[in-house]
Amino acid sequence: MKVVKKNIVLAESNQTIVIEGNHYFPPESINRDYLQKSDTHTKCPWKGEASYYDVVIDGEVEKNAAWYYPEPKKAAKEIKNHVAFYSGVEE
Repeated sequence: MKVVKKNIVLAESNQTIVIEGNHYFPPESINRDYLQKSDTHTKCPWKGEASYYDVVIDGEVEKNAAWYYPEPKKAAKEIKNHVAFYSGVEE
């Protein structure tokens, strides 16, 4: 699996974890050159608090385009610091 936006690979791994239809990419598979931390946080009842990244490519910002759980609840511990993306996921 990989995430491609504007011909740039943002993440690529054969070791994603799929939860609720979203592919969570391991931390080492993420190209962080195009990610900027967002101030946005949301809460999931069983995963915990999510933090977000904006994707910035050629000066264009896609707000809150990726998210991760820095301290997930016990039920979601396997996705700690894995990153999921709202769009651009390809097989």
